Amino acid sequence: MRPDELQQLLETLRALPREAEWVEFKHNKADPREIGEQVSALSNGAALHRQSRTFLLWGVDDGSHELLGTTFQPRACKVGNEELENWLLRLLNPRIEFRIHEGDVDGRPVVLFEIQPASYQPVSFSGMEYIRVGSYTKKLKDFPEKERALWALFSETPFEERLAAQSVSSGDVLDLIDYVGCFRLLGITRPDNRRTILERLAVEKVIVPKADDRFDITNVGAVLFATDLRRFDRLARKVPRVVIYEDDNRTRTIKEHPDSNADTPHLGYATGFKALIAWIGDQLPQNEELGQALRRQVRVYPEAAIRELVPNALIHQDFNLTGTGPMIEVFSDRMEITSPGVPLIDTLRFIDEPPRSRNEMLAGMMRRMNICEERGSGIDKVIAVVEEYQLPAPDFRATPQHTVVVLFAPRDFVAMDRQDRIRACYQHACLCYVSGKQMTNATLRQRLRIEKRNYPLASRIIRDSIDAKLIRQAGGTTKDARYVPFWA
Repeated sequence: MRPDELQQLLETLRALPREAEWVEFKHNKADPREIGEQVSALSNGAALHRQSRTFLLWGVDDGSHELLGTTFQPRACKVGNEELENWLLRLLNPRIEFRIHEGDVDGRPVVLFEIQPASYQPVSFSGMEYIRVGSYTKKLKDFPEKERALWALFSETPFEERLAAQSVSSGDVLDLIDYVGCFRLLGITRPDNRRTILERLAVEKVIVPKADDRFDITNVGAVLFATDLRRFDRLARKVPRVVIYEDDNRTRTIKEHPDSNADTPHLGYATGFKALIAWIGDQLPQNEELGQALRRQVRVYPEAAIRELVPNALIHQDFNLTGTGPMIEVFSDRMEITSPGVPLIDTLRFIDEPPRSRNEMLAGMMRRMNICEERGSGIDKVIAVVEEYQLPAPDFRATPQHTVVVLFAPRDFVAMDRQDRIRACYQHACLCYVSGKQMTNATLRQRLRIEKRNYPLASRIIRDSIDAKLIRQAGGTTKDARYVPFWA
């Protein structure tokens, strides 16, 4: 936060008639446990009062709001051998973001904790949730009506409709939002005056008009069309990050995008999508393919698969998970695409289940812009193009907090382990089934490039897949048996 921004914010907070359920003033007192309880209480209080930020401020008298200055130095403060900030983050659940700002206002040192409001569950500190009641910090469990109101609030407002910025001037809206790209991607003729531009952005729910020519910017508007996501504090970590590694591990990084050392803007998902896909494609290794007359360079991973999986990681992520964002990692032998949030359906059913999205408005707008689809056939396309490229079957994984898709570089059949082969067999059976066909020994041999004389190899893989309860026989005799997925 710039010194002038800190001073302006301080003046706004000091002008409040009294401490609120989302603002706390202090002089010097800085007991670590008390700070943790107040962070929990302020975060929950801000959510209850629909505030986009909440503040814990040192250097101001809590009664008169007189500017006193403070001796508190949070970055020098430790609890045991642990820095205060890390200690607080470890004991807060969920791990909300808070920023520490230090500076001088009128020659007096001040410290400001800028805290994220609770978004999908009450924030606890050391296993206990707190709430502000007037200017006091209390245990949330002692105020069941406030606890019920909090849970009701979390269930009623989806992430997309929450606010990324509040009370922004019309000029700042047009600076923060790439309205030209927004209209172009949505296929809307750009209005020729500011008032009509703002009206149209409001219709698309990018902004919400307020009084006195002020506007709130919604999360969906900022996520999709921000001129720079870093200018929206709580969305800065949601920028999709691409990391290219030298080998098959994370020891040596070659390059990453966006470059943290460069002063290039971190565009919103929609306006930056084309450039993101192009940058990923330019970094991917290539193989030389000999055609009938010419040689050509072909990327190891099919672009069609990347164009399906990257938007999925952006759209279906759990935005309520803080401190993490979508990540694309390219290793020497694989590519991993990670999205915050556990999948809403079983990873084994990605290929056939109807689509479900946490962020329906976001998904709908990206579908309108032809960046993604919502028909549920995206994973089918990924499996089909992977088979066309004769690559190992992708791996769909669920971790305790993330969804990971792994695309593998070309690998000979003999280099595939048992799980690789079973996964390929199951996905091939799924693809056959959703295409109105049934897998056979012959189709699996073709998928895995197994010669006809080695049909017992394919039979062994089929038996292993049946033993793993991933496929079952659907008809035919031993020689011409047909197989379908376990769910068919």
